[in-house]
Amino acid sequence: MTTWSVPGLPSEGRCLVMGVVNVTPDSFSDGGQWFDVATAVRHGLELVEQGADIVDVGGESTRPGAARVSLAEELARVEPVIRALSREGVTVSVDTMRAEVAQAAVNAGAKLVNDVSGGLADPEMPRVVAAAGVPYVVMHWRGHSHSMDSRAIYGDVVTEVREELSKRVASVLAEGVAESQIVLDPGIGFSKNSDHNWAVLAGIDHLAELGYPLLIGASRKRFLGRLLADQDGTPRPFGQSDDATIAVTALAAQAGAWCVRVHDVRPNADAVRVAAAVQRARS
Repeated sequence: MTTWSVPGLPSEGRCLVMGVVNVTPDSFSDGGQWFDVATAVRHGLELVEQGADIVDVGGESTRPGAARVSLAEELARVEPVIRALSREGVTVSVDTMRAEVAQAAVNAGAKLVNDVSGGLADPEMPRVVAAAGVPYVVMHWRGHSHSMDSRAIYGDVVTEVREELSKRVASVLAEGVAESQIVLDPGIGFSKNSDHNWAVLAGIDHLAELGYPLLIGASRKRFLGRLLADQDGTPRPFGQSDDATIAVTALAAQAGAWCVRVHDVRPNADAVRVAAAVQRARS
């Protein structure tokens, strides 16, 4: 199993843990909990204490059906949080689809740009990332939140995700992004139904054959709640699927993921350490 190292980011010899700070009122599982700057900063510091290697700060919900916020609003939400956390020595990533937000975040101290659109939402994004020289998460994406469920149509989902990611990589490389900057994310929950998500998780090794580190973000997503539904078919609430998330984290770490993006950090940090211990024993 390959142990990935991304320049400018922590290298622990195991799968990393990215903790989520949603500075939004409407994110799917924790919208509004960390909406003001002081609360968001405090939560980010708590995530580091719990074992997060990276803290991912986002100011725009990408849950299915979510409306976009203005550029000014997104900047106002994330820039002060990123600046404050960076001053505390936290390795911060910015979760944004906008090049201007990415630039402001890097100026404020962000070390990673996490773009769920993979450069499709804002064609300036790859050029901004290339000039900044920071790592860049290119996610598999077929459209904005208002339409992504209708785009969940595949023949062989793993093959198609792999092909579409490969095309995005070629595109961002052509815009000047270096290969060493690229991290790939297969986009669990984005334009994918439950069966698609499980297939993608089962196919992590095939996606890793593209030759880039993989970020896996399955935490609290709808397909986990549906798997754990009550006998009457009622899905498990988002906040009650953390145990299932931990199981996914362990599987992803064993399969060679570079990093997992999670809401509940401490138990997921435990899971990646268990996976690393098993891998060392095998070696």
